[in-house]
Formats: sequence, structure tokens, C-alpha cells
Amino acid sequence: MTPPAFLSDPALAAVLAALPDARVVGGAVRDALAGLPVADIDLATAWPPDRVSRALAEAGLRAIPTGIDHGTVTALSGGRGFEITTLRRDVETDGRHATVAFTDDWREDAARRDFTINAMSMTRDGTLFDHFGGKADLAAGRVRFVGEAARRIEEDALRILRFFRFQARYGRGTPDAEAIAAIRAGLDGLAILSAERVWSELSRILLAPDPSGAVALMAEAGVLAAALPDGADVAALNRLIAARAPADPVLRLAALARGDADTLAVRLRLSGAERDRIAALREGDVPPPDADDAALRRALADTDTETLIGRAWLRGGAGAGWDALRARLAATPRPVFPLEGRDALALGIPPGPRVGALLREVRGWWMDGGCVADADECRAELARRTGPHPPGA
Repeated sequence: MTPPAFLSDPALAAVLAALPDARVVGGAVRDALAGLPVADIDLATAWPPDRVSRALAEAGLRAIPTGIDHGTVTALSGGRGFEITTLRRDVETDGRHATVAFTDDWREDAARRDFTINAMSMTRDGTLFDHFGGKADLAAGRVRFVGEAARRIEEDALRILRFFRFQARYGRGTPDAEAIAAIRAGLDGLAILSAERVWSELSRILLAPDPSGAVALMAEAGVLAAALPDGADVAALNRLIAARAPADPVLRLAALARGDADTLAVRLRLSGAERDRIAALREGDVPPPDADDAALRRALADTDTETLIGRAWLRGGAGAGWDALRARLAATPRPVFPLEGRDALALGIPPGPRVGALLREVRGWWMDGGCVADADECRAELARRTGPHPPGA
């Protein structure tokens, strides 16, 4: 076969020239065969990490021991990083972590990977090594575990969620029956996973262009209830996807997950920004599609554009009116109230609660007028409300 275009990348070529036995593995091979853009490029080699580091240094490339205990060295080439991992075999696993030993057997290394479509490797001339039928599975839209599905899940329960991530992106047709049976039987393993790992995979599922089929399958297999025990509104997510809302994991989670934002944040260990965004998307108002320009400016004065557009997706979905509203929100500059405390102080109002009270009154007047009064007009209104007030009084 003709070598995929990504193999001609000069930065990658320099690394492969320094490590003659190395192969590209995992996602880069999978996506190249699927005709998708190749992002991160990982490599594997039978050489031990110290030999890898020496070879990179001799080639003038910097080697960083990013995961040396697991045999991973990162090569810096062309301003980019390429992870290079020595071939491994599992010695012991506990459902979360694995103890590994190095090997020089490429098939043994491939056998410890999760899915056949991730177990392929490719040399720098484009020769494909596919021990478990990954190329055929990719062409068929079939996500299949390497070897026994139940054993792969026992090794790492996160593979349950990873199955649905790859199903969302590559799966077509009837899902692999052995995989679904093993997932149902291994649901208890999800309880030992950290919340951070669960949200990491769930967010990647929700990032797929159309995860509706995979999420429905998660619900059917009992995975969604295990990941979101406070409940899930699959129909709401489907409406959001059908409306062609952006593939935004937090927006989609706000539609899918039941329960308040605080509970959800604890459940999934969301960041503070993610928690605040979900709360803002769910709790505030959004102008109706027929709102006039003044109403839009008033809404934008209190709430950022992204949040208002997100609320419009969650509550309105598709339709010409809602599409037009989102376009108008995006095109309307966000108004900013032009006065600050110093404007009141300049009128001789002494520091204290009255300053804030007066500014709130003037801001209300500014809002009622559609947020169009400029700084001079707002100062005049402030002076009118203040009345004579000698400096220092």
C-alpha cells in the first residue's frame, strides 16, 4: 500500500530514522486507515528506554523520560513531542493499573491493547502489522476487543467507557455481541474507577460528532446509570444533537445529566469552570426568538454571549426563530455599563454604601433604556439622582 501522508512528516521521519525498528502504533494508524486527520503520533520499539534515549541524543534529538517506569520516552522533534514506548506485556492487573514487563515480541504487545482497531502498527515505509483483524473491523465499523472481551475489561474497567467512545466515532450497525455481554457482566468494575477517569472518557464520548447511538447503547447496557446514577435524559441529548448544536461536551452534559450542577460536579470531579457553566446554562433566562434588539442587549449586559447561546440550544433547539436568535446574539456586541465608583466620587459623594446604591439605580435606568446611553449620559443621570452635594460632605 502507498504509505499514508503522515509518515512523510519531517519531524516524525527524523525520529524514525533514529530508531530503525520503531513503528507507529495506535490511533495514528487507525485514523490514517479510516481517512481521518492524524493528530497525536505514538511509537513503539523493542529497544529498552535507555537505548532509545541514547539513539535520540546521537541523532541530535532531545529525549524526555516522561514515563520511564512504563518504558515511555518522549522525543522532541520539529517542536513537537512523540511518545515512544518499549514493547510491554502485562504481568499483573487489578482493574485500574497494570504491572508490566518489557518484551521484544510485537504480537505480545499488541495483545495487551484494548480494541483490534487500536492494536495495529505501521513501519516507516507504510507496512501494516495487524495481528487481530483491526483493519477489517475498522472497514466494517466494528469495535471489538482484542482477545476475550471479559478479560480485557477485568484488566481495566475503564475499557467499558472506552468501548463506547470508539463506538461513537467508528461503530456502525449492530455492536459486537461479545463486547456488550462482557460489559453488562463487568459493570461493577466501574465503581472502582476515579471520577476524573470517568469524566475524561464520558467527555470524549460526548465530543463525537453524533454520540446519540452510543449513548443509547450505554443506557441499554446499564452503563449510563452507573456513570450518572442521578439519572440521564437521553431524549434531551438527542434533541440537542438533532438541532445540530456544537459538539460541546459540557453543553451536552448539561442536557443529558439530571441532578443539580453541584451534585454533578462532585460525582464527576468537574472543574470549577465546568460546574459554573452547567449551572449558568440551566438556571438563567434566555430571550425569546421574537425579542427586540433592546431585550438582547439587556440580556447580554447581564450574561456572556456563549452562555446565552448555550441556553438557546438547550431550551429552543432548532427552528428558524431560534437559529436567528443565536445568530443575533453572536452578532450583537456585549454592552458594558460605562460608570464606576470613581464617577460617583467625582460628584462629591463620600465613599460608602450610597455609592453602590446610586450606581445600581443608574445601571437600572441604563438597562431600561436598552443599554445604549453612553458615559456622558449616564454621568448626567447620576448627577440628576445625586442632587447638590458639596465635595467632602
